Amino acid sequence: MWIFTRGDILKVVVRKGVKDMTMDYIPSFLGTLTVREEEGCLVSIDFGRVDIPGLQEVRTPLTKRFLEEMDAYERGELQSFSVPLAPQGTAFQQKVWQVLQDIPYGETWSYEEVAKAVGNDKAARAVGMANNKNPLPIVIPCHRVIGKNGQLVGYGGGLDIKIKLLKLEGILL
Repeated sequence: MWIFTRGDILKVVVRKGVKDMTMDYIPSFLGTLTVREEEGCLVSIDFGRVDIPGLQEVRTPLTKRFLEEMDAYERGELQSFSVPLAPQGTAFQQKVWQVLQDIPYGETWSYEEVAKAVGNDKAARAVGMANNKNPLPIVIPCHRVIGKNGQLVGYGGGLDIKIKLLKLEGILL
């Protein structure tokens, strides 16, 4: 079971095995996003158009809602997403991804700060690896994590997208 909280929103997802998964291509200011949904939850977001054999392309109520939230985020009207999430990963990755959701809009944390927040101040490299495996970038805001001296370091979608996201949130680089 995964529990993700943000503000006063509580989402509980119980996974009982593989169910039907759908995908959708979402146009955004970052280019096309390939979004996968399973059992009414987002499970992954990929930058670009990713064709996945066997998955049906469907605009579901959830992907429509995500599209609307992405548009509001781009306009600066939304600071956190409310779509239900079900990222799959190790217990440590889950812990890191939960902490990432606690980083306020318009702020950045270092890998060391995230490591301290997960309870292991020596795990900065492991935090970086968990960021790299984040299946839901943007929504789980790994773009808000930077090097300890304020330097921008890797981002799964490329540093150009990380810069766009940080600038959108008013973070001066």
